[in-house]
Amino acid sequence: MSEREQAAFKTVGRYVWWSMGAGLVPLPFIDLAAVSGVQLKMLAEVSKTYGVAFRENRVKALVGSLIGSMLPHTMSFGLFGSLLKAVPIVGAFAGTPSMVIWSGAATWALGNVFIQHFESGGTFLDFHPEEVKAQFRSQFERGKKMVTRQERAEGPA
Repeated sequence: MSEREQAAFKTVGRYVWWSMGAGLVPLPFIDLAAVSGVQLKMLAEVSKTYGVAFRENRVKALVGSLIGSMLPHTMSFGLFGSLLKAVPIVGAFAGTPSMVIWSGAATWALGNVFIQHFESGGTFLDFHPEEVKAQFRSQFERGKKMVTRQERAEGPA
């Protein structure tokens, strides 16, 4: 693994923790917005590591497409966790764990997929979400295992 790739995975690992923290926000949909912001910041930093131009609107569309590909099952896991927070008192306790896990796993998967794309010489302009959906799902599942066990992941499996 190159030094650049190691630095990128270190960045992703740090942002996984930040996104899990954002998943703790007790307000429904505000938590999703906070996680999205963390993920965009992560991708901006990873793209800088690779010298790839970051265009926020383009990246938002790509991330939305990838995460949307997880519907209905996996995305509903995170959305359900966010919605549960609206239930007075017990909602925050019931929804927070699933939102935290979803946030960390989705962030790990996004970072991993983009690192592999950048490693192959790709940019945001030639990234095609439909071509990496299976890889994204696989990395999401790995991310869920990683965050629930609080494992340290150094790179792709």
